[in-house]
Amino acid sequence: MNCLERYEIWKRKVEDKQLLEELERMDEHQIEDAFYRDLAFGTGGLRGILGAGSNRMNIYVVAKASQGLSEYLKENSAEASVAIGYDTRINSKLFAQTAAEVFAANGIRVYLYQEALPVPMLSFAVRHLNCSAGVMITASHNPSKYNGYKVYGPDGCQITTEAAGKILEKISAIDEFGVERKADSELIRSIEQETAEAYIEEVRKQTYLYDEEIDRDISIVYTPLNGTGLKPVSQVLKQLGYTRIITVKEQEEPDGNFPTCPYPNPEVREAMNLGMEYAKRNGADLLIATDPDCDRVGVAVKDRDSFTILSGNEVGVLLLDYICERRKAAEDMPLDPVLIKTIVTTDLGEKIAESYGVKTINVLTGYKFIGEQISLLEKQGRLDDFIFSFEESDGYLSGTYVRDKDGVNGACLVCEMYAYYRSRGISLKEKLEEIARCFGYYDSVLLSYEFPGSKGFEKMQNIMKGLRENPLRMIGEFKAVRSLDYLEGIDSLPKADVLKYFLEEGTTMVIRPSGTEPKLKIYLTICGKDRKDTQNKKETLTSFADGLMGA
Repeated sequence: MNCLERYEIWKRKVEDKQLLEELERMDEHQIEDAFYRDLAFGTGGLRGILGAGSNRMNIYVVAKASQGLSEYLKENSAEASVAIGYDTRINSKLFAQTAAEVFAANGIRVYLYQEALPVPMLSFAVRHLNCSAGVMITASHNPSKYNGYKVYGPDGCQITTEAAGKILEKISAIDEFGVERKADSELIRSIEQETAEAYIEEVRKQTYLYDEEIDRDISIVYTPLNGTGLKPVSQVLKQLGYTRIITVKEQEEPDGNFPTCPYPNPEVREAMNLGMEYAKRNGADLLIATDPDCDRVGVAVKDRDSFTILSGNEVGVLLLDYICERRKAAEDMPLDPVLIKTIVTTDLGEKIAESYGVKTINVLTGYKFIGEQISLLEKQGRLDDFIFSFEESDGYLSGTYVRDKDGVNGACLVCEMYAYYRSRGISLKEKLEEIARCFGYYDSVLLSYEFPGSKGFEKMQNIMKGLRENPLRMIGEFKAVRSLDYLEGIDSLPKADVLKYFLEEGTTMVIRPSGTEPKLKIYLTICGKDRKDTQNKKETLTSFADGLMGA
């Protein structure tokens, strides 16, 4: 069936007035983009632009996915149940209710959060309530035109590649206009406050001060970027003794339009600008930002009269070193401690871990693979061996109470670490310099190249195919001494469309298509003799990457 035929079916069958009006306005190009495929379902579930069409996020696509998941659960669970959460995005609550009604129509018990809350609270609820699965309506850090549908397994971790494939088979056989929904069902229950309080208590336990007192009288500016973090982040910080918290008013209330930060990702400077203005104006010490679903944490620290944003890699290595240092000093380090990080995250983490006798497990990009490793440790009776995990995209987790990155946990850890070092007259910038002197001058950069529409999708595929057919020997002026193709399945990891190149002197380049956006991403980790050498290499490699992508 071609795009035009699918479009005509939608025009006849869509009952939602707003979607129908959008269909009526579509031109030929818009029809092709909205119907050239079904919105891709994978280990990250669904994510796409809001609107009408099979390649868009709307109630019909959500219902179809929920029906497919229902059929999968009924085949694999005697008494299936699902926990559902949602963030502050446009239509998030509507999509959560739609999913709940589809599950109820299939005889599946539903536990539904009644307010927008962070994604780690959904991961926690799945385990706490002994559910068969979880669904989180979110598009994480994407612009306001996006929304998504994340699926979690009974372990509170995003579904595996195998499970995603089986669910996709079910979804593909379903007519999106034939899905039954049951509103006001007794099978739909609210998630009680006790679950949220249990989560908060677990986050509070993630402290490494032991019996040592520190001065928590630090001035913190916090922004939830119009997302879900305000209530839990503020609550836990205050409970831990941080009382000088200033919230960015323009970004305080839930607002899926994100009016002051069109791209609400704390990795992006524009999303941090308003918070840094607040921090300067109020003479604050520290800026903390969480993304809309509060699983990422951005950090900026005072640097003379200005503020410097720390990268996810920098925050990750600082927290890793801090946790290892504190646990070693307290003789609280497990016998076989484990760090888990992704293959695109700085290799400096592995060097620091090794210096403390900590084993590093490298996994594919995405916290689902980190969560999977935590679950494997649990099956081996080694849950206490896990001490920390992080990824370069501002994701951190220091406990096993959830199986996803946790912005509430990350925000509290950063404040604790900052207060601890400040009590000893050490800034985070000075600590980074100390780490560099010990292990090398590392820097990192993420480069994203957008390829929208069906033609862009084809171009991305051709670029990756060309790199495999003609492997890179020289990357800029640097020799590629080794390369890995994760499509072949490496180190027992699932096959993935990822290429990693190892250059001289510890520098690496990773290329992969995004799993959620029409983008190719290049991750550069650069190691130099000093700051200047590292910066020169960074500029050279960035220029090469731009040329490779035709930018």
